[in-house]
Amino acid sequence: MQTFDQAIARAKGKKHLLLGNGFSIALKPDIFTYGSLFSKADFSTAPHAEALFDALDTKDFEAVIRLLVDMERALPLYEQSAPELVEQVRQDAEALKTILANVIARNHPDRPYDIENEQYAHCRQFLANFEHIYTFNYDLLLYWSLMHNEVDELNIRCDDGFRHPEGNEDAPYVSWQDSNSPTVHFLHGALHIFDAGHELTKYTWSKTDVAIVDQIRMALDEQKYPLFVAEGHSQDKLDKIMHSAYLHKALRSFESIGGSLFVFGHSFDDNDDHVLGRIPTGKVQDLYVGIYGDPESTVNRRTIAKARRFAEQRSEIPRKRPLEIHFYDASTANVWGD
Repeated sequence: MQTFDQAIARAKGKKHLLLGNGFSIALKPDIFTYGSLFSKADFSTAPHAEALFDALDTKDFEAVIRLLVDMERALPLYEQSAPELVEQVRQDAEALKTILANVIARNHPDRPYDIENEQYAHCRQFLANFEHIYTFNYDLLLYWSLMHNEVDELNIRCDDGFRHPEGNEDAPYVSWQDSNSPTVHFLHGALHIFDAGHELTKYTWSKTDVAIVDQIRMALDEQKYPLFVAEGHSQDKLDKIMHSAYLHKALRSFESIGGSLFVFGHSFDDNDDHVLGRIPTGKVQDLYVGIYGDPESTVNRRTIAKARRFAEQRSEIPRKRPLEIHFYDASTANVWGD
């Protein structure tokens, strides 16, 4: 198991980064683990769904959403199944997605300065290694870190594709412009990105002098919800992505990168195969997978096996260059400092 610095030194070609929830948990485990989110969630709109967490002995929102979606599909096959029950199951699945967005926003750090400058400096040093950054996370930690450039003199490419709205430069937000070539991609949406119907908007502090988290919470109070891909099944996530020009472009970008891809904070869960499945079919030549803790743990053994399976899948594609798999000790990346 090599260190992160050793992996960076050995990586060939341009280097890119894929972030999972471990990136946020490493800084704020009291907020971003599913257990913490569950303990702080308000289930008043879906009491039946809350009981399912106990029945399944899990705190994983996506696992429960996945079960409800399967129930919605299976129940109509039974003659005695009441249409009202099927509709209740569907409503509970949708309610859980809203509950998840609410609990992340309500418990999110209030201000960028809730994170210490030294932590930002470590994070930016980590991010500066990469050409493109892709994240599954909904929170603002990556965005805040990229914007917190007063702590160093690093020149991090952090274009997310949002600009002043054309013909409406004084608007209190920025909007996504399809013609740009972003280097930062929120693969599943994010708290600060909202679908306004005719355009995709991003909340910023600089346009309003109102903290982004406050803007998000006010929007939620008005029953406006951020662009979130929280479906339980990989195929359902892909369906939602394909109906969003922004998300679809991010996915196409991920499949088109070459060189070396570093994965940090993700255990290769099957419900993200709509993205991960692009690795063996894509152009990346070297895959560096961060392993946290004992490599022989159940989770890590599954992650390692799946990474190696990607290489096998690549070898079965005619005229494709081999996919080399490498593992590094994720703790040595020192993403937020000691």
